[in-house]
Amino acid sequence: MADSTSLVLYDPRTADPEVIALAGFLAGYGGRTREAYALDLRQFFAWCSDRQLRLFDAHRADIELYARDLEEHGKAKATIGRRLSTIAGFYRYAAEEGLIEHSPAVHVRRPRLDYESHAVGLDRNELGAFLVAAGLASAQDDALASLLALNGLRISEALGADIEQLGLERGHRTLVVHRKGGKTVTIPLAPRTARAVDLAIGERVDGPIFVDAHGARLRRDAAARMVRRLAKRAGIAKRIGPHSLRHSFITAAQVSTVASGASFDRVEYRAAI
Repeated sequence: MADSTSLVLYDPRTADPEVIALAGFLAGYGGRTREAYALDLRQFFAWCSDRQLRLFDAHRADIELYARDLEEHGKAKATIGRRLSTIAGFYRYAAEEGLIEHSPAVHVRRPRLDYESHAVGLDRNELGAFLVAAGLASAQDDALASLLALNGLRISEALGADIEQLGLERGHRTLVVHRKGGKTVTIPLAPRTARAVDLAIGERVDGPIFVDAHGARLRRDAAARMVRRLAKRAGIAKRIGPHSLRHSFITAAQVSTVASGASFDRVEYRAAI
């Protein structure tokens, strides 16, 4: 059975097929996505190990028993669903690579989820006040706030962006963004966002767009403090975080879509430029 260290490192000359499959599956992801998948799999492997069950000997019933065990330990439905999704992805990869005949997770039942978002968002007036506060702050605060609220980026996408990923297409400032699941897209920046980003990077020509006082890539906790600080300056009593701004962007885009009958992609593009 693979231990926690084999989730990252292995010797291909001595590793068993389970470890090779694990390393291959995780190699397709990076950053926090990879860390999250590794954690999900490590916990499933520990559960299997406690029952002397090898990964490639598991059946659908074993995986569903694991899900029931998570329920009994009070895990949220969303957490259980995510872990089952990771497990299914791992077994699907193993089957595609010919390491097992078929995935035992194909027909595993997953918990029904409430898809209504519980993220705290901002209404139009609050978002406007927040952006005013950001505009009166540093260029970096303004740039990050604009990327989250006007372009709808995830905080990981914004903080992971480098100066080299900025570009110009058809007169619009653009940014290459690495989405979840390894997808890479080029998005047009809102004019305000583009101006703030250019001010934030100043004379720098490479490296992270967002840096701390020491020149290192800005961390998520620092970004969260920035959002809370700007919210306080804007007189917003809600306790919000970086995802609240993306949530507000998506909500506004969906409302515009319903009102206009346009596709979400078209509305998102219009909002960005």
